[in-house]
Amino acid sequence: QVQLVESGGGLVQAGGSLRLSCAASGSIFSFNAMGWYRQAPGKQRELVATITNGDSTGYIDSVKGRFTISRDNAKNTVYLEMNSLKPEDTAVYYCNCKAKPHSYSPVRDYWGQGTQVTVSS
Repeated sequence: QVQLVESGGGLVQAGGSLRLSCAASGSIFSFNAMGWYRQAPGKQRELVATITNGDSTGYIDSVKGRFTISRDNAKNTVYLEMNSLKPEDTAVYYCNCKAKPHSYSPVRDYWGQGTQVTVSS
């Protein structure tokens, strides 16, 4: 089983910065892509940023130039550096990891518990 533990959320004023971390632990054969999703009240969960094993990254348009995703494979940790935060970035942010628990297993999705990010105007 894989556990994802997130940290780094909080309350910040518009224009401020936060750094989210997500550490993966447990019995795992291999990690694939990792990413961050967010869900604002009354809205569907959306993909914010992803990073592959080869460090290729992708972002939704609304965060390009402001957010940076990175990973430390030695620590099985993914980060989301968020700068120039806006009130519309307010949401619960979820870490996602695609991984194989065994060599013979298909790739599965694992989720963190979520961390609240609130940006005040």
